[in-house]
Amino acid sequence: MTAPDADVLAALKRIPLLAEVAPEALSAERLGGLTNRNYKITGPEGRYVLRIPGEKTGDYINRAVEGHNAKAAAAAGVNAEVLFFDAQDGLMLCRFIDGCLTMSPALFRSRPGAPARGARALRQMHRSGQSFEFRFELFSMIAEYLKVLAKLGAQLPEGYHDVVGEAGKVQAALDRHPAALAPCHCDPLSENFLDNLARMWVVDWEYSGTNDPLWDLGDMSVEAGLDEVGDQEMMAAYCAGRVPRALFGRMVIYKAMCDLLWTLWGLIQHANKNPVDDFWAYALGRFARCKTLMASADFGRHMEAVARNLD
Repeated sequence: MTAPDADVLAALKRIPLLAEVAPEALSAERLGGLTNRNYKITGPEGRYVLRIPGEKTGDYINRAVEGHNAKAAAAAGVNAEVLFFDAQDGLMLCRFIDGCLTMSPALFRSRPGAPARGARALRQMHRSGQSFEFRFELFSMIAEYLKVLAKLGAQLPEGYHDVVGEAGKVQAALDRHPAALAPCHCDPLSENFLDNLARMWVVDWEYSGTNDPLWDLGDMSVEAGLDEVGDQEMMAAYCAGRVPRALFGRMVIYKAMCDLLWTLWGLIQHANKNPVDDFWAYALGRFARCKTLMASADFGRHMEAVARNLD
């Protein structure tokens, strides 16, 4: 850890809890993050996580909605305590959760019980009774992201609109038996889970909203790269027992659909020249994985299970 730089100190001066703390009494450690800058802040009274939002993220993230939902998730015992949130630009300070490891896809696949703990954390949020703002609706979000990309003059992967057209059949299958909506994370990257081997917390609620809860499970599986065994463990923990075929199928369908959506997110990062990663390659990889899954025989079987609501 090192002394906070000028940008971090300027951000801390906006937060009443730390505004009067002498700079020499503070230290900062850079944490991960694709679009924002995150720091572990250590001060005389405790440890915190400071999130400085990335440039242009306000073009596609509603910070007021995020602040409301992040606080609701903390009240549900799933998110870290939110100590400060500026709804104008998304500057945020949270309580640091001690004794936890930030997860990764490799850890989700290798740490015993990780898929089950992740599923139980998501279930706790889904069943919390908390009220979230914003309706996370897949096809509306695809349309909105396409508008952002058109404004940026960005390139789309060849065949993207064809796959969106094919996804209309997926939407029809899902709509045959609409899910009961719940407060959802909607972007469960492996790195958004904190694990202490007994339970997990889930952080970073930028894309959260009311949604079909099976989206969270499908997206968690994709981000962690879970195989069939991992998916079964995850779903058995979520259902606390036997997993209906329609429910498992819904999760698999969303594995493809989240790749379809996050392809566009990657293209926005690429168009905005985000230097953190090769987002063009990221988008192409996700799009290819989406097409592969949708073309598989198993995908058709899962769509049938969903459409017929098979038990």
